[in-house]
Amino acid sequence: MSLQLYNSLTRKKEVFKPVTPGRVGIYYCGPTVYSEPHLGHARGPIFFDVVKRWLVHEGYKVRMVSNITDVGHLTDDMDDGEDKLIKRAKLEQLEPMEVAEKYFWAYFDAMAKLNVRRPDIVPRASGHIIEQIELAQELLARQLAYERDGSVYFDVSAYEDYGELSGRNPDDLVEGTRVTVRSDKDDPRDFALWKKAEGGHIMRWPSPWGDGYPGWHLECSVMSTKYLGDEFDIHGGGLDLIFPHHECELAQARAAGKPFAHYWLHWNMLTLSGEKMAKSRGHFVTLADLFKEHDPLAVRFNLLSSHYRSLSDFSDEGLQASTQGLKRLQDSYLELLRLKGEAKETAEADSGIFADYQKRFAKAMNDDFNTPQAIAVLFEATREINAKLAGKVEMSYLQAAKSFFEEYASEALGILGVDEQAQAEVNVEMLDGLLALISEQRQEARLRRDFDTADAIRERLADLGIVLKDTPEGSRWKLA
Repeated sequence: MSLQLYNSLTRKKEVFKPVTPGRVGIYYCGPTVYSEPHLGHARGPIFFDVVKRWLVHEGYKVRMVSNITDVGHLTDDMDDGEDKLIKRAKLEQLEPMEVAEKYFWAYFDAMAKLNVRRPDIVPRASGHIIEQIELAQELLARQLAYERDGSVYFDVSAYEDYGELSGRNPDDLVEGTRVTVRSDKDDPRDFALWKKAEGGHIMRWPSPWGDGYPGWHLECSVMSTKYLGDEFDIHGGGLDLIFPHHECELAQARAAGKPFAHYWLHWNMLTLSGEKMAKSRGHFVTLADLFKEHDPLAVRFNLLSSHYRSLSDFSDEGLQASTQGLKRLQDSYLELLRLKGEAKETAEADSGIFADYQKRFAKAMNDDFNTPQAIAVLFEATREINAKLAGKVEMSYLQAAKSFFEEYASEALGILGVDEQAQAEVNVEMLDGLLALISEQRQEARLRRDFDTADAIRERLADLGIVLKDTPEGSRWKLA
């Protein structure tokens, strides 16, 4: 089955055909770094981490780009109020760039705990001011923008395809951009490419129109095409960004003669215990607080358990279920490692044993990255593996099962990136050594006919979740 993606631009699933065969360019919108990363910041990066893992697995060379907004934007959708970065800087008594730097690293530290690999390029808006000015100048030269009193606006009425991504009729639009309704705008629908820095505005750069700063939408059009080319494959972001942000991105890029992205992927919102998250009401949870009580990989597993385009509710009950499900996978992998370490004979993995599961996993992933269905396949395979491990199992099966886990689930190499492969190998090696020592002590107690001590050791291990079984070849252990 060929990879099919739901394209927000065409509102249907389409077969994926990269601009350059064998290569994929992806851009997704990153955060504005002015506060602690929260749960809402996690869904998109986790999803696109899996997207890249799958594409690489399928043989593509992938370049992933995700921006960081560090130039500051105003506090609500109408840009009425203080600049977000400046507001935070005043609160923390820091320079705006200190705020940006602080939360830049906080964001990526949190992503690392969620096992999200760094994008190949992480451009910052503040590092691409020249290119943003150049795009504004190009649109002015094409008479698709105009300058008023030091600010430059995109002329929506001059671009006939405005609204193609969101499906909105420009004639019906009221202002939806983050631009104050100013008297110098020709049309309230027009959006800022460059804004004049009023007196006291700290973050400002020189431009042909005077000191100012770039509009919200300009940075993504500039940075995506700078690193992926004027025509690239996939652009992603949250569903709430379709309008105005992505609509404006697309309009200004194509108006400047750039074909821009072919496929637009948008992840849906997260709700928290049934309610929409809202920082203004304090209804949100930071990732730092979440990680104090929960395994970040369980959080990752939970977010992958719903399709990226579906509304997903995050709750304690759901996270607990994800934690238990992840533990089942991890325990099965540990048992595989233990049995494989015990086996004396060597054999190559039988690649055909899991062929059906691999085919079904691939079908799920190629169907617009259906991670819930892919996880269901993984659990089915795990049930079969556990049933097999209850009896005598050939080394070739153990090899094949281990390879299956590492290919599709492991933290280091796998598609879903949820199973702690490297740590599991260390744990099994350590447990083998410790339990060999404990078994020797128990065997010595039995030889002394101190059966109370021998039984106490077995019972204590059972309390810890380790079953010790006596065999003619000696004592063997397994996880309960």
